[in-house]
Amino acid sequence: MPSNTSARGTNDAPPLPEPLRVPVADSHTHLDMQSGTVEDALAKAAAVGVSAVVQVGCDLAGSRWAAKTAAAYDAVHATVALHPNEAPRIVHGDPDGWSRQGARQPGGDTALDDALAEIDRLAALAQVKGVGETGLDYFRTGPEGKAAQERSFRAHIEIAKRHGKALVIHDRDAHGDVLRILKEEGAPERTVFHCYSGDAAMAEVCARSGYFMSFAGNMTFKNAQPLRDALAVAPAELVLVETDAPFLTPAPYRGRPNAPYLIPVTLRAMAAVRGVEVDALAEAVAANTARAFDF
Repeated sequence: MPSNTSARGTNDAPPLPEPLRVPVADSHTHLDMQSGTVEDALAKAAAVGVSAVVQVGCDLAGSRWAAKTAAAYDAVHATVALHPNEAPRIVHGDPDGWSRQGARQPGGDTALDDALAEIDRLAALAQVKGVGETGLDYFRTGPEGKAAQERSFRAHIEIAKRHGKALVIHDRDAHGDVLRILKEEGAPERTVFHCYSGDAAMAEVCARSGYFMSFAGNMTFKNAQPLRDALAVAPAELVLVETDAPFLTPAPYRGRPNAPYLIPVTLRAMAAVRGVEVDALAEAVAANTARAFDF
């Protein structure tokens, strides 16, 4: 869940793109952070060939909401987790940031253990298809938060493996440590690098390990050539597409609100980078997403 920092554009929602002929799923979105109703978001998505969404939890309240929403809508699948930046806040008793828990809570390792126990409980639910987004974020959290992030990440890996769920990774400025911890702990059978942020060399490492790489709208940005290089070498059977909405709106709508219905914009840009037909890429991505999240 990176920040959409561009000030370009307006607050107006982009128009609906031309529908895809082969339906795909948005492998990572945050409906609870978007304007409008769930019904409206799903209807717009379906109108352009986005048949399902993976609703991602980032804290306890968001994870509970994801599980509840996935139980209510067939087109919504949930993941649950404490975002990497949430773990240090829990340890230090800081309710700001992703947390929507209200008054300051007592911090410490026990508080983190309690929060992880709730994620474990939610991960057992049938409508919860993954554990994440978890991982490491060295961009927003400094050295003082690394220990809490790593402890939380390792716990999420264990939860995902024990419940047989996909692991959804948030990796920001922490490639080496993320890959190291996955190797040390033993990655789950299905591991997804959400909003893939590595280069082509890292994509080859992920490919050898069988990790899925999910590309978001930032691969369309002018300064994102390393992402396009990675996409070009990623095996077709390991590529996913996502919005990370409301963040990372693809060009030419950067700076405007993102939503699942904009998946076709990113997918068409991805097809151009890979030099393949849009329908062929959509077929591969649809199969990959279903395999990654078991739906």
